[in-house]
Amino acid sequence: MTKIIFMGTPDFAVPVLQKLIADPSISIEAVVTQPDRKVGRKHILTPTPVKKAAVAADLNVLQPEKLRTSEELETLINMDVDLLITAAYGQILPNSLLEAPRLGAINVHASLLPKLRGGAPIHYALIEGHKEAGVTIMYMAEKLDAGDMLSQSAIPIEEEDNVGTLFEKLSIVGADLLVETLPAILDGSIVAVPQNEAEVTFARNISREQERIDWNKSARAIFNHVRGMNPFPSSFTTFEGGNWKIWEVVESFEETIAPAGTIVSVDQTIRVAAGDGKTVDIKVFQPAGKQRMTTSDYLRGSGKNLEAGKRLGE
Repeated sequence: MTKIIFMGTPDFAVPVLQKLIADPSISIEAVVTQPDRKVGRKHILTPTPVKKAAVAADLNVLQPEKLRTSEELETLINMDVDLLITAAYGQILPNSLLEAPRLGAINVHASLLPKLRGGAPIHYALIEGHKEAGVTIMYMAEKLDAGDMLSQSAIPIEEEDNVGTLFEKLSIVGADLLVETLPAILDGSIVAVPQNEAEVTFARNISREQERIDWNKSARAIFNHVRGMNPFPSSFTTFEGGNWKIWEVVESFEETIAPAGTIVSVDQTIRVAAGDGKTVDIKVFQPAGKQRMTTSDYLRGSGKNLEAGKRLGE
């Protein structure tokens, strides 16, 4: 029986945990996840997706606020496990924990390392217009996502993909890849490959300012930006003193000489000038103070007086 500790937090990590639960040769000694957080307008205290899955399987769950300074850290170090497995846990692990398991610690990371180290690789793969995304299984090091690589699997990024769809796809890819990789880790035949430091890029957590649409960018870049923020954290633009959340745009390919951010036309869609002389159509958005809606619904209702010539982002 292989004894492990599993550490993860969001939906991405759940299929990985479920694959481990389903393996009769694995004993999950503890599941570590982030503390319950207040969610929504009613601030309802909500467990993480990983906690829900762990509780349903009657596993031991630990939720330290800050692992490095917690009592739980010493407990984990002394568990005498074979392997530690993480998937989007959300905290940097100290060396004392990484070195405690007999076979070390591995991470299921949602990028094709060495590209996109950090906490938001799926977002950046879309924002930067990558043609493919993927998962890397790697040994963990105290330096962020810098450990030697054990295996990788890639999938194409489709035109209709956004953060939500890509998260779902890669969570399955990661779970399957882990199952394929584990036997070689456990029997000692795995060959670890160092990352090429010359190819390293980063995908740091998204800031509020990064959510803002820059209409001076090309139509393609705006399309990638919006889908790289959908469904979370969401992109936005300013308009007449308020914020519009923009959930979905498409490239319209109409050319224009209007300044970037100008509403070029209003007819079943809101067509906006981009910085490269092309345009995008806003398809789904949330006007200030209103619910999320399609542009066509907005133009038939509260937005029926919206006129071309006004500018977004000012």
